[in-house]
Amino acid sequence: MGNWGRSHLSSGLLELGLFVLKQGWACLFGGLLLLAILVTKWVWSPSWPVCRYDALFLFAVLTQIVFLTFRLETWKEAQIILLFHVTGTMMEWFKVSVAAWTYPEPGVFKIMHVPLFSGFMYAAVGSYMVRVIRIFDMRFTPYPPFPATLGLSAAIYLNFFTHHALPDMRWLLFLATVLVFGRTRISFRVSTRRWWMPLPCAAFLSSLALWIAENIGTFTGTWLYSKQHAGHMVRYGKIGSWYLLLYVAFVTTTIAIRPNRLSRSNSQSTT
Repeated sequence: MGNWGRSHLSSGLLELGLFVLKQGWACLFGGLLLLAILVTKWVWSPSWPVCRYDALFLFAVLTQIVFLTFRLETWKEAQIILLFHVTGTMMEWFKVSVAAWTYPEPGVFKIMHVPLFSGFMYAAVGSYMVRVIRIFDMRFTPYPPFPATLGLSAAIYLNFFTHHALPDMRWLLFLATVLVFGRTRISFRVSTRRWWMPLPCAAFLSSLALWIAENIGTFTGTWLYSKQHAGHMVRYGKIGSWYLLLYVAFVTTTIAIRPNRLSRSNSQSTT
């Protein structure tokens, strides 16, 4: 497709087209999971012997197997995705226990009222992260001291738990993301030319996309926030939650990509 585009499209259209296609390829796991959520909502019947949540769990497991079998993800990347899957599931258990949101449908593959497919929604974020870095040949420079990034991600993750009993520190954490990563530029290649973007800007744009995807989940009633009804839009404040959670996903991902993509020179010239 790239060769065809170079022959028939202007450089601007080629870069835009390949950017959209590569982004779609990077979020393939999440896209397939969202499609499964939509399709099962439309066709599933409560009288069927398999619950919808269980079908989603089996679909997610099968999709992950296919990704590894056909090398759409490496085993090292899968280990990082698994780590994010586990941390996401732990958050799900806690949030459901405090009634922050609920999963209203029945299912066999449920632990502590949380269907097991929910962990794959967090894994989808991790999958996108590792794939988009590889597909766009991303470099991050100047990269902050690694202990500072670990401390920031740990503080963000803990705040998702502690703000139910202690003051919410998210505004300080927003500021901390800018202080730690404000100078970091993402250098990426779409076709031949390298582009760059401030990392906090990329995190915000990604959080918007995740918020839209989350609205698809709540629109279908697959999960619902406290006092939310199916079909009602997720409040805008959740964009900030996704923005912060993306830093947890990114720092987790950098465990796998260190040191070859971090703190390298960021060229903006055409290669």
